[in-house]
Amino acid sequence: MVIIAALRAFPSLFHGAALRLLLKTLLLTLGLFGVLAVGLWAGLHGLRAYVGWNWGGGLAEATATAIAAVVLGWLLFRAVAMAVMGLFADDIVVAVEAEAYPQAVATAQPIGGVRSLHFALRSIARTIGWNLLALPAYIALMVTGIGTIGLFLAVNAYLLGRDLADMVEPRHPELPPIPRIDRWLMGLGSALAFLIPLLNLLAPIWSAAMAVHMLHGVRRKAA
Repeated sequence: MVIIAALRAFPSLFHGAALRLLLKTLLLTLGLFGVLAVGLWAGLHGLRAYVGWNWGGGLAEATATAIAAVVLGWLLFRAVAMAVMGLFADDIVVAVEAEAYPQAVATAQPIGGVRSLHFALRSIARTIGWNLLALPAYIALMVTGIGTIGLFLAVNAYLLGRDLADMVEPRHPELPPIPRIDRWLMGLGSALAFLIPLLNLLAPIWSAAMAVHMLHGVRRKAA
């Protein structure tokens, strides 16, 4: 069922609502990282002035800021992109349901802006918190060659599965929730997509569409 949902989600990437949501998500995500980069530069500039370190001047600050921004961007892009998309998730969820499950639209309960914001903040806090807790294990497993990436995928598959379920299940409380193993597998597919350059830009939209197909696939299976 997970594979079927993943395949059915790909056409949604070319839906007008998906393209509009992709643009909003990317612009807001990049804007947030731009603010983060400015904050990093200001922090490094203040630290250099405080300790009296004059070597390198502005070039050293810019270089350190760029390196830190790239590293943090790689680490936090998934969390921020999913949180941002959570604010507008109704757009793509409604579009996918209207096209593939029109009978479900009439009974759907809109999430609303306040609840979407709550989901987004909870998502980013949960993602950063769990990955910080796992950081010592990530470092320890680096000697294995593949242990770190394996644990990273396992942890983030769980987190992404929860995020995606939170996007779609509240719209249809009368439907059975996505089973835990299917939720984890759905999250794993999404986590793998976020690791692939360029595809990771489309991963939030594809993941949300996959979650819609998963939820309604569970309904059909239960019936």
